[in-house]
Amino acid sequence: MEKEILTDREVLLLRRKLDLLLRTGKLLMESAADTNRIERNMKRVAAFMGIPEEKLHLDIRWTMIMVNVSDETHSFSKFQKCEKHGINMTTITEVSHLSWKAIEQDYSLDQYEEELERIARKPRNYMPYLVAIGAGFACGGFCKLFGCDWIAFLFASICAFVGFRIRARCIEFGINVYMSIAIAAFGATCLAYASSFSGLSSTPYQPLLACALFIVPGVPLINFVDDMIDNHLLVGITRAANTMMMVGAMTFGIAFAMRVLVMNDIEIDHKFSELSMVPHDPYYVYAIAAAIAAMGFSMIFNIQRRLLWVVALGGIIAVCTRNFVNFELGYGPVIGSFMGSFVVSLIAVKAVHWFDVPNHVLTIPSVIPMIPGVLMYRSLFAFINLHGVIGEVTNAFANGINSALIILCISLGVAVPNIFARRYIAKDRQRYLEEELEKRRQRGKFIEW
Repeated sequence: MEKEILTDREVLLLRRKLDLLLRTGKLLMESAADTNRIERNMKRVAAFMGIPEEKLHLDIRWTMIMVNVSDETHSFSKFQKCEKHGINMTTITEVSHLSWKAIEQDYSLDQYEEELERIARKPRNYMPYLVAIGAGFACGGFCKLFGCDWIAFLFASICAFVGFRIRARCIEFGINVYMSIAIAAFGATCLAYASSFSGLSSTPYQPLLACALFIVPGVPLINFVDDMIDNHLLVGITRAANTMMMVGAMTFGIAFAMRVLVMNDIEIDHKFSELSMVPHDPYYVYAIAAAIAAMGFSMIFNIQRRLLWVVALGGIIAVCTRNFVNFELGYGPVIGSFMGSFVVSLIAVKAVHWFDVPNHVLTIPSVIPMIPGVLMYRSLFAFINLHGVIGEVTNAFANGINSALIILCISLGVAVPNIFARRYIAKDRQRYLEEELEKRRQRGKFIEW
């Protein structure tokens, strides 16, 4: 028998549900959630709204989310544009919690919309200048990991703080995101170069390596690997392109600074080539530097204050594991970086239940301190200073490929345990979801379209 035509009221109700569903997906996409998480959360919210999964069709892209609900008789579609991409780990956590609470506590659509609006309007956990200070110390931590002294650590922190504020002001003035990154990298590099003439530090060139690393797009990069492994190829490729644009803008800013300041290219390049990548400080110094860098990036990513010490501990575990595998066991920086991020991600599979947060909230800030800044800059300066000498291109490519492999292995180390764990956890979550939906039916709170 043919299904009856829906009334105007039923159509309006369904369109409101689709609108709330799209707003949920938009909030997650604009907060830098990976595509698999966005899809899982949207399907859970659809289940809360009584939309069967077999009638729901989602198409998630970087700039647009599309949803369609259809059966043999009806078909309804809506689109939602995603424009203001940033990183907000607190929002990702709270939307995930809301999707479960709505089912467990029998939320009405009005209650759900009110909570969603509250999450969207919620101010960030840290004031802008506090975030800039965190970004500064994060780059200072990087500098210390590269082997600088504490004076250079301070110089790198100040330069990164200024660069971070320059980028924020440029974005406020409406300047293009990538141009803002280039201007920030230029300003931070100029200041770091000026600090090398102070004569106060025995390692004056290390701040040049670290002062712009707050720009390094670790979250988009790890999400790119996640999306590609999960077969969300289109979003993954877009995230990769965005990452390349950010790195390219940072490179342009640094290269432009070198040309404007008429740096002694041969001397600078020589100094960077001399920088040792072998730890010469005790492990506890690297542990302190890793904790500072991890907490600084956590503030940029807007992680809850209660988790700062957890992320600091994760950074210590990641860096010390990396150094142990690399130098003590002799497996090199690529395998060392993979093992560092793998161990942290493996621990996070269990820790997410202790702290009730998504996996990436704990893992991504913890592994950021392993970014191979020395190799990246060696490659960058080698390409900038090509003079036609035999072996220059080989050296530049060798450093570039090594840094790319390390970054890829960091991303894989984070993604692999999470993806395998998700396959086991998904069954329990699905069973729990079906049980909760059945309870709602028994309470008479569930109306299926």
